[in-house]
Amino acid sequence: MGVDIPNDKQIQYSLTYLYGIGLHSAREVCEKLGIDPARAASEIQEDELGQIAALLERDYTVEGPLRRQLAQNVGRLREIKAYRGLRHRNGLPVRGQRTKTNARTRKGPRKPIRK
Repeated sequence: MGVDIPNDKQIQYSLTYLYGIGLHSAREVCEKLGIDPARAASEIQEDELGQIAALLERDYTVEGPLRRQLAQNVGRLREIKAYRGLRHRNGLPVRGQRTKTNARTRKGPRKPIRK
């Protein structure tokens, strides 16, 4: 995959270090392959790691391809000049949140008003 998963944690938590894999998906992967989710990642054999990698490659969009897909989705919204695309372009909240107050995370630090 290109991402090192921590060996000192349970496999269900180690898998969440992959972008696009949350706890639910990690447990689902373990269940599909018959791996105990509570086993330490250091106890997982090479062949089991290969099975996990193959399953993730086949059934899940993770890491680079997922990031690329999300960027393409936002790019398409910008390209067709959809309202959401314009909000992305201007760095404003996209999902209808108020901006008169709050929204500082999305808008960035305050800019002084020139008089």
